[in-house]
Amino acid sequence: MTDHIPMIEKRRIEAAILKEVYDVIKARHGKDEAQEIIRDAVAQSAIAQGREFRAHHDHAPDLADFTKHQHLWEKNNALTREVLHSSPERLDYNITKCAYAEMYKEMGLAEIGPLLSCNRDASFCTGFSEDITLERSQTIMEGASHCDFRYTIKK
Repeated sequence: MTDHIPMIEKRRIEAAILKEVYDVIKARHGKDEAQEIIRDAVAQSAIAQGREFRAHHDHAPDLADFTKHQHLWEKNNALTREVLHSSPERLDYNITKCAYAEMYKEMGLAEIGPLLSCNRDASFCTGFSEDITLERSQTIMEGASHCDFRYTIKK
């Protein structure tokens, strides 16, 4: 787990590469198939990253452990987070500013921004801990005023 490169910069590098892949798949197989492939590939990557983070814990990680890693996504003022509740069993917050959404738009990737970023969140949980679930009804990337993250530990 490297934290010397801000996550937003990692995502910028990935997006630059995936843009080309997306364009080729879209040209050959159509927009729907291209988006499905990007969705699946990014989800697999997020699960692997979650497993990498989990490996740094000597116990089944909970939401307190999960919270300890949040700063990696916030580096370079990439996110503005409003925490509503934080405990080892429940974590509720809203994101009110998302530089990831701004970055994808500037890169001409607004069409697949949610696949490249928002799509990762629940999949990351799958790799980090099978006991963590995420419910989210809206994202800035898809036009909402804020993202509503609601994490819980399965009982």
